[in-house]
Amino acid sequence: MSYVGPDFEPPRPRRSRRGPLTVAVAALVPGALLGWLVYEAVGGTGGGGGEDDRPQASSTSSPAAAFPTEEAASPTEDGKEPSPTSPPANPSGPLAGKVVVIDPGHNPGNFQHTSEINRKVDIGTGLKECDTTGTSTNAGYTEAKFTLDVAHRMRALLQAQGATVTLTQDADRPYGPCIDERARIGNDARADAVVSVHADGSGTGNRGFHVILPGSVNAGAADTRPIVAPSRDLGERIAGNFVRFTGSPPSNYVGDGTGVVTRKDLGGLNLSTVPKVFIECGNMRDSKDEALLTSGAWRQKAAQGISEGIVSFLRG
Repeated sequence: MSYVGPDFEPPRPRRSRRGPLTVAVAALVPGALLGWLVYEAVGGTGGGGGEDDRPQASSTSSPAAAFPTEEAASPTEDGKEPSPTSPPANPSGPLAGKVVVIDPGHNPGNFQHTSEINRKVDIGTGLKECDTTGTSTNAGYTEAKFTLDVAHRMRALLQAQGATVTLTQDADRPYGPCIDERARIGNDARADAVVSVHADGSGTGNRGFHVILPGSVNAGAADTRPIVAPSRDLGERIAGNFVRFTGSPPSNYVGDGTGVVTRKDLGGLNLSTVPKVFIECGNMRDSKDEALLTSGAWRQKAAQGISEGIVSFLRG
């Protein structure tokens, strides 16, 4: 996600917590970080918003469910990039009757409509820009292109299991939708789960993924209290499966190594009335994460990890 914005405060560097996996460390670290340490110890490898949703200094974290340590077989070992083409929904699949909304962060056309996306919308706790352009790698691969590709891959995977899948945008409109409309699309669909897909734009050396959960908000049009618990369940399941499929570590710059962050300043979460989370799949400005995010094979793994988290949540 883009760090561009009037209220940007760079995240403070965090000292690395990685080290030998010992009983003493296992007793102290939170579940998500413990899962990552175990994964590294057994030889795991690293695989290969629309709003200003950069990390905030006031964000609070929550330990995610322990990450599974079994490794999934990669469908891309032949070096070919899997096609994100969507098959028809499987009416007899395990997710038949379930509705999933995928929110690809930022529209590729946003940068051509800056006045429109800069207008303010009400997010319950205040006013915020309609959307942002998103970030990009140093070589120019945009977050908007990344999120749409992952969304297409997720759609194919979820439809194959019978889910009805809606995208908030498919590069089929000049810009947007605004953050309030993104929330409304999920609400109007009465979605069983909504996931907003992003990639971060932090400093070099900051890397890893994190899942953003809605905090408890009750102000104006925002009332997240009914969705806080199910959204946490959804987010923790996505975090666990994301590391299982991609091998990527939890963020080393937000979330205290848990891979999970709670926030109250994102309109896409504040205005949701159905279970919803954001996922920052990595940092586009870090060379190690960039190599992953620009790989089609890795993006397939990312789509699988997120999708399997959704499947786990929907099947209970």
